[in-house]
Amino acid sequence: MSVRNRLLLLFFAITTAAVAFVYLYVVPQLDSRLTAEKLRRLESSEDDGAQRVAGAMRRARPQAELRRVVRSVAQQTDSRVTVLGVREGPSGPLPDFVLADSDFERTAVVPDYPGAATAAASGEVTSTVERVDGRRAGQTAIPGFVDDEARWVTVLSVDLSDVDGNVDLIERQILIAGTIAVLGALAAGWFAAGAHSRRLRRLEAAAEAVAHGDFRTPIPVDSTDEVGQLASTFNEMQKRLARLDSARREFIANASHELRTPIFSLGGFVELLEEEDPDPRARAEFVRTMREQITRLEKLTADLLDLSKLDADAIQLHSDRVHLGRLAERVATEFGPAVEAHGSRLEVERLNAAVASADADRLAQILRILIDNALTHTPKGTAITITAQQGDGAAEVTVRDDGPGIEARDRDRVFERFYTGDELGGSGLGLAIARELAIRMDGDLRVTSRRGRTEFTVSLPGAPAEARR
Repeated sequence: MSVRNRLLLLFFAITTAAVAFVYLYVVPQLDSRLTAEKLRRLESSEDDGAQRVAGAMRRARPQAELRRVVRSVAQQTDSRVTVLGVREGPSGPLPDFVLADSDFERTAVVPDYPGAATAAASGEVTSTVERVDGRRAGQTAIPGFVDDEARWVTVLSVDLSDVDGNVDLIERQILIAGTIAVLGALAAGWFAAGAHSRRLRRLEAAAEAVAHGDFRTPIPVDSTDEVGQLASTFNEMQKRLARLDSARREFIANASHELRTPIFSLGGFVELLEEEDPDPRARAEFVRTMREQITRLEKLTADLLDLSKLDADAIQLHSDRVHLGRLAERVATEFGPAVEAHGSRLEVERLNAAVASADADRLAQILRILIDNALTHTPKGTAITITAQQGDGAAEVTVRDDGPGIEARDRDRVFERFYTGDELGGSGLGLAIARELAIRMDGDLRVTSRRGRTEFTVSLPGAPAEARR
């Protein structure tokens, strides 16, 4: 079942159900109401006509005069008037013969007179719908009494053929209109479902293209409905996947370079040490350089390992009370040689007794990434400042440098994996790992930058006041 066929079936089912409801509910209601209206009018005119017939019967008027009265009452009430004589039967009084009929017929009704018999037996006015000569007729039977005994029944009857004709006409109109509505619904459903299917097929084709690594073909967004929003979201996903794929390719190239350079360097130094016998000073230089290359390899390996743990949600975090100023000073001490070699200044400012609820080791890792990032991407002699402060319900530590700043086009992407904003290279993983760690500790890492100033701020939940004291 395709989407088009399902929509067509749904349109057909809804329209058919609506037509069937109108036909099965409205038509019987219309028939019932029209019939009830006919009987109501008949009952409203029964009193005067029945009294005139009763007066003629009680005075024992001749048959001809009774017929004139009956015809007069029939004209007045716009109905057929029949007077039936009543005889005592085994089960009570029963209408048995015709005394007078406004249509000059001796057999005015069918041989059995259910309505008249009920009126004669109960002594009350009875209204019924009966069939006379194959047609429906509404009848009101009024019993006539002499000495408290039913002697005759006056039956006012009206033909219901016009009601049946009107109902038949409404039935035909409903069926014709229902057929047109069903066909119109199917036609509208066909075109609407076709347009919907084409839009879905575009999404399917684009998804297949993405599955094959093609992120270049956007989907036209031609509406603001759910499918249009899905197409817009899909296009945004394509852009992100394209950026991720580009970053992945850059990372592979950078990682290959990052791995190849220290490995080739180590291989060259090992070969020199094997083939030559350098003097102690040169040997010490070789060892120092080899140690630096090993450190580069260790850092890249650690970043990749942390990234895989974050993706697998396998990093264990412990929430402790961390004094941000003390932690910042300890981490800054670790970078003493690197800062001296860079010719920069690294200072720590404590604005207040900032205490956060965080994992101390992971927070130290974030600070190392931010300080290393500042040293790597700023010129020599740049001032770097670490500021720790307590806010409303939160604690913050900020790493600020007075370097050239981050370009606007790179500012929104510095936390993307594998992204490097300049030619200095690197894996492009440090800031992504730092932000992910901050989020895992219920905090955040944000950046603000302008020419001559860049700040990376880590926000973390603040420790309770008792812990700060």
